[in-house]
Amino acid sequence: MHEILSLPLLVGLIGVALAFDFLNGLHDAANSIATVVSTRVLRPQYAVAWAAFFNFIAFLFFGLHVAETVGKGIVDVHIVDASVIFGALMGAIVWNLATWILGIPSSSSHALIGGLLGAGITKAGVSAIEWGGVGKTAAAIVLSPTVGLILALVLVLIVSWTFLKFTPLGADRVFRKLQLVSASLYSLGHGGNDAQKTMGIIAVLLYSQGHMSGGFHVPIWVVLSCQTAMGLGTLFGGWRIVHTMGSKITRLTPSQGFCAETAGALTLFGATWLGVPVSTTHTITGSIVGVGAARRMSAVRWNVASSIVVAWVVTLPAAALFGAFFYWLVR
Repeated sequence: MHEILSLPLLVGLIGVALAFDFLNGLHDAANSIATVVSTRVLRPQYAVAWAAFFNFIAFLFFGLHVAETVGKGIVDVHIVDASVIFGALMGAIVWNLATWILGIPSSSSHALIGGLLGAGITKAGVSAIEWGGVGKTAAAIVLSPTVGLILALVLVLIVSWTFLKFTPLGADRVFRKLQLVSASLYSLGHGGNDAQKTMGIIAVLLYSQGHMSGGFHVPIWVVLSCQTAMGLGTLFGGWRIVHTMGSKITRLTPSQGFCAETAGALTLFGATWLGVPVSTTHTITGSIVGVGAARRMSAVRWNVASSIVVAWVVTLPAAALFGAFFYWLVR
């Protein structure tokens, strides 16, 4: 039997979840706007407002499959209590802050899932793991950047042939406008996939506390709260990571920025509809590498790309350790 929290403590824990969502928007704002800022299509302050708007309205376009996967598909819903949720959130927040300060584009999504696994395993052992959901998430670590990379390569090929007879200046003008569309699509995919992870965490907390009638679901006020927190986080931006994503991996032209964002957006749309919690960071990085490699392999700064991959691999276990520590602390 789980301990039942007093209302102030429950509200406080939901506040911590929304703080994580805010940090997610802050940390991952770069994914939505790195290419439009680095190609100078939009100034940074306009780019974050653009991304925040599309982050917020994403719930109008997608179902809540990802929220359900995170809420009941990572650890057994019956072992989840307030301490597990607190451990998961704090583990993810600490890892997110560390990577944000260092300017490393790690995954907020995998930090949250790592934190949840760490706290859940500390409480109930490996039997707490829901292998189906964890398997989907683990597969996405490899598949989402790979799909993003392949789609980006294909799009660069299509664009190159379509605009063969355009002058470089003429093509540049067209893609400066098209990049606004691709950036909004990517922000939509980011808000659709990432905000749902926190929705799942809050929903499973309410479920564990007996505040949910009619089985596990995500109440509309949770949906709106999470989308608002993420939108506000995006408004504040993540300039350190913008620099890494927008210019350190490879230099981008407006047409290449369009291809990277569109490839990333298509990957996120597919994953969100399938209910797979993917990393928006992994997806856009794969797409940017694909665009750079389409030009020539040496156009990609492989040392930067490889250090980002190391951060991907480390995120799940590092956040799990932090999650386990914070669970142990409150117990």
